[in-house]
Amino acid sequence: MREFRYHRAADMAGALALLETDPDARPLGGGTNLVDLMKTGVERPALLVDLRDLPLDRIETTTDGGLRIGATVTNSDLAADPHVRRHFPALAQAVLAGASGQLRNMATVGGNLLQRTRCGYFTGAVAPCNKRAPGSGCAALTGEHRNHAVLGASPHCVAVHPSDMAVALAAFDAIVTYETVDGPGELPLAEFYRPVGNAPQLETALPQGALITGVRLPPAPIAAASRYRKVRERASYAFAIGSLAAALDVQEGVVREVRLAFGAVASRPWRARLAERALTGQPADAAAFAAAADAELAAARPLPHNGYKLPLMRNLVADVLTELAEEATR
Repeated sequence: MREFRYHRAADMAGALALLETDPDARPLGGGTNLVDLMKTGVERPALLVDLRDLPLDRIETTTDGGLRIGATVTNSDLAADPHVRRHFPALAQAVLAGASGQLRNMATVGGNLLQRTRCGYFTGAVAPCNKRAPGSGCAALTGEHRNHAVLGASPHCVAVHPSDMAVALAAFDAIVTYETVDGPGELPLAEFYRPVGNAPQLETALPQGALITGVRLPPAPIAAASRYRKVRERASYAFAIGSLAAALDVQEGVVREVRLAFGAVASRPWRARLAERALTGQPADAAAFAAAADAELAAARPLPHNGYKLPLMRNLVADVLTELAEEATR
């Protein structure tokens, strides 16, 4: 591991000044992803700026019925929050599905959003990887890619985003707030993650030196009838091979509103807007749910060994929405 300096920031201004003046500085939350990457040499920061003393550890309801989540809120505190569990259950379920209890106690909301892919070619630091070493190639294209992207990928990278939490946030139109030396800013989550394109090393649209201060969730009554379902290769802690955040509003057997976001199928959480449009106004039945999933997945470009993700996601959408529709009639 490269030698590095460590600074525990006492205030936002001091943290921003350090990040602004040193391009090799990195913000540190719980360290559950960054420190692992430092151990393998993928990340080599010269300075870690610890943010845990900043006043960003609160979960607050907004006057319009939304939610404000601070960047240093731990995953455990987020999943246990009564308002989150009652009004955004899919978010609580996604966080609980995302890691072991020990990791959730350390991991933070801001760090979760910024975690990097678990592609073995990226973390292994040996094989070609355009995300780790731009221009070197993508070994996954012809190598091991069973768990890689089927939507929104490019010839430069087929890795998937590993976050469960971000999938639920995508379904609820979350907004990421941040601070820079020039003042505050915000990005809808739909714009926060950049398309992979020909520069996969550029993962977010955050300005240079910016610090995430939190996430804001607009009021969403539909979110109270939501669910997160994760498919993984073993029941214990593991990354998804496919996941779904879904919310459904059914009136007299017809879909009035629906929210769908896919996980583990693209380089970023995939908001399934085609499927949402296809379902709105349609009968709330399994046939319509499966057809909507097919409409979304029509753009998929699977590799030789990950085509199984298409029927997996189709079945996941149909099953979860059927469950939500049945619950709405009870």
